[in-house]
Amino acid sequence: MISELPGLDRVRARFLDMLVPRHEQIAAHAVAAWDGETVEEINGNLAAAQAILHQIAGTAGSLGLVDLGAKAHACENEIIDHLKGPDADLAICPGEIIRDLDEFLQDCLAVLESSK
Repeated sequence: MISELPGLDRVRARFLDMLVPRHEQIAAHAVAAWDGETVEEINGNLAAAQAILHQIAGTAGSLGLVDLGAKAHACENEIIDHLKGPDADLAICPGEIIRDLDEFLQDCLAVLESSK
């Protein structure tokens, strides 16, 4: 049914076009968080990545990219849990978050490659 909705192909194409810079932004924020030395640097970059993941999660599923949307949502929640958790005031970036972001970013590349 999703593929039958009028105009959905255009929306999906726009989403995929926007996925390229979003992918790059998430990657940059992940590296900056990992390399960050202050709580503000780390948490600020994680929050920025979380906001982008939220946008992706909110749209991907409705465009038939259910797995990508679910993975974006899981990464988003993982970051939220960290930022609200007991280690939020420490200058640490959990390796699990970076690992999961890396897997998500690889999934983005696979989606982009398969859409060509």
